[in-house]
Amino acid sequence: MKKLIYLISFTVLGILLQFLIHAGVEIWYINLLVGDFPKYSFGLSWNQWFIIHHIATVILLILGAALGFLAGKFFWRKIYENKKS
Repeated sequence: MKKLIYLISFTVLGILLQFLIHAGVEIWYINLLVGDFPKYSFGLSWNQWFIIHHIATVILLILGAALGFLAGKFFWRKIYENKKS
């Protein structure tokens, strides 16, 4: 039970960290787009940027959860299973 809670906690941590990264990148890039859209839009319309945003959101969410879970497994082994007495 302890391992399950540990892994869930790390997974949630990964999701929270990806939200922070997502917010930082999104705020930064939207400010660039609003400031000079023709220069930073790469020829894409706002509708295409919304589609890119939704796709990137799903990818980041999956990556955050997966990396959080993998980090939880790594640190569980490092802390609890490989004790060198």
